[in-house]
Amino acid sequence: MMKTQNRIYATYLIETPFTIDYAAEMIATEQSTGTFVAIPGETDDLKDRHRARVESVVELESVSTPSLPGTRLRTGGGAASYKRAKVQISFPFHNTGPSIPNLLATVCGNLYELSQLSGIRLIDLALPEAFADRYRGPQFGVDGTRKLCQVNDRPLIGTIVKPSIGLGPDELRALVRELAYSGIDFVKDDELNANPPYFPLRDRVRLVMEEVNRAAQDTGKQMMYAFNITDDLDRLVDHHDAVVEAGGNCVMVSINSVGLAGVAYLRRHSQVPIHGHRNQWGAMTRYPLLGMEFTAYQKLCRLAGVDHLHTNGVDNKFYESNESVVQSVRECLTPMYGGYTVMPVLSSGQWGGSAVRSFELMQTTDVLHLAGGGIMAHPDGVRAGVESMKQGWQAALEGRKLEDYARDHEALQRAVEKFGPRPLF
Repeated sequence: MMKTQNRIYATYLIETPFTIDYAAEMIATEQSTGTFVAIPGETDDLKDRHRARVESVVELESVSTPSLPGTRLRTGGGAASYKRAKVQISFPFHNTGPSIPNLLATVCGNLYELSQLSGIRLIDLALPEAFADRYRGPQFGVDGTRKLCQVNDRPLIGTIVKPSIGLGPDELRALVRELAYSGIDFVKDDELNANPPYFPLRDRVRLVMEEVNRAAQDTGKQMMYAFNITDDLDRLVDHHDAVVEAGGNCVMVSINSVGLAGVAYLRRHSQVPIHGHRNQWGAMTRYPLLGMEFTAYQKLCRLAGVDHLHTNGVDNKFYESNESVVQSVRECLTPMYGGYTVMPVLSSGQWGGSAVRSFELMQTTDVLHLAGGGIMAHPDGVRAGVESMKQGWQAALEGRKLEDYARDHEALQRAVEKFGPRPLF
């Protein structure tokens, strides 16, 4: 998208029974100076200074039924068709200033409620440099995360603590000890487990870091552990500080639970990488004529300051296509504001064999590849699960077929026998 200093550009996919030009103008009016009827205060001078404007319209196909319920039809009869288009609308930067919360009120706001639209989806954003001056963006990103994990020539291999929630101190200690000595690069809490009454975060941090630090002294490698510190905003900093004081090197936050302003608040204080989990994302994006594209979402997450961002993985257990996952990875690695990228996080139904397909489609090693069950449920245990992931990526980087490479690499072969090549889902 175009670069701009004094305007905000938002691109939408819309569907409407009205003319495209009418619908586009209605969006521009509703989200700036106007309302459903002309009012005395909306002077020509005020509109010149503050009104949004339609920059471009690309008409697409028409459909016979509306995508969303509650659509208002044109006066005088039913709609013969519902027309779709990509429209770009720009808003004066001085309407919002460099504020993510007020940006969202402008480019999303009441648009999703408009009855003249039978579909609307935010596809992309282009923002003035002033946003980069206000928001710090990723502190560590790809390079900083690699440096902390001491991994340079392959993807980072990680897992999620499973069971997701319910492990007591003894069970968690044993699992973390096994992981810390397995050679794994990264471990994270599940999004379901943050600061539960049965096992408060501070107690969990203390226990986990005892094992992580002990293994680091013995092996010379400290695995990165992302503690889920998601909570009300007044507790985020305390949770972060508990992690840092114990020697931790990563925190995780559920972006959509604390909001982008919450992520930005944490970023201003954080001394360690912020692992951004996008749970609830499906509610924002799964329906194709509603919500938001990842293209726009990841820009906002990066701006707010996450260092890692979930993108889903190839052949995943969720609904998302491989094409969508690959595009999401590419977008995370596309420099923003002339510089920073964010580490894409592959997850969901991943195992050692996923590496070959991932590299074939993505052609990058700048990913954090998480396998929960793919490591934890390996038939020969956690250490073999980690080794199978590394062997899978070695096969990918050498351009070898999975089954051929696995014949000479036991951990990967055992993973193939357990998880593939049949579909897992």
